Amino acid sequence: MLLLLPPSEGKTPAPADAAPVDLAALTAADALTAQRSAVLAALAEASARPGASGVLGVGASLVDEVERNTRLHAEPAAPAAHVYSGVLYAAAGLADAVADVAAAARAAESVRIFSGLWGAVAPGDRIPAYRLSMGVDLPGVGKLAAAWRGPLGAALDARAAGDVVVDCRSATYVAAWKPRAGASEWVTVRVLRDTDGTRTVVSHNAKHTRGVLTGHLLRRAGAAPSSATELLDAAGELAGTVIGTEVGSGLSYRLLGASLHAAKTRTAPATLELVIG
Repeated sequence: MLLLLPPSEGKTPAPADAAPVDLAALTAADALTAQRSAVLAALAEASARPGASGVLGVGASLVDEVERNTRLHAEPAAPAAHVYSGVLYAAAGLADAVADVAAAARAAESVRIFSGLWGAVAPGDRIPAYRLSMGVDLPGVGKLAAAWRGPLGAALDARAAGDVVVDCRSATYVAAWKPRAGASEWVTVRVLRDTDGTRTVVSHNAKHTRGVLTGHLLRRAGAAPSSATELLDAAGELAGTVIGTEVGSGLSYRLLGASLHAAKTRTAPATLELVIG
């Protein structure tokens, strides 16, 4: 299993006394260090210019985070599982998984978090909090998804071959790397809500549900899935269990079931459909 996650938009800074990032210690350093260094330098330069917020596509309220981009090489770093702190990560309990020996080993082997700055990192990789989306056209580097495509291929193509790739990313991050056609089973995760027999796509609860699935795949007994069919079986283990609580109403919801839908073309992913209600 190769489990691909998007970064969270919100990021929690590391403790002030923590050591800074060591690029040579990050996952896939041989394939990604050169590009990480180039993007890091270009981001620092762009963030120091007037109008940096516009270039990075962030609001004026995030000016302090943009300013921090100018000194990321010296900023304190923490495991990525702690820095990324959005809905998906909370639901997955990824920070807790890093502290669990068995789950941490599976996460280090199987989970890759995509990033406009780092390309892809493992949950235990120590990074500083930063502000940069994969959708940015960064001066000196260009469109990040295109710039990362080659290095990420060198880092991930061989790892994905012959395995199941479980894709929880948004389209912005999918654009940076896709499994080679026919080399692996590529499965994207879609979440629907069932209301009296009518199914609709959800957003906030989709992130939460993907997080629950992530946590389950890391902690369940037995080997990690190595095919789409095994992934479906693993997801089905959650059927009937309460997996979340509605924001606002406080009502709980369950995973009603899981189904697998074949890819529409040779280069497209299959779809693992999770129904909540």
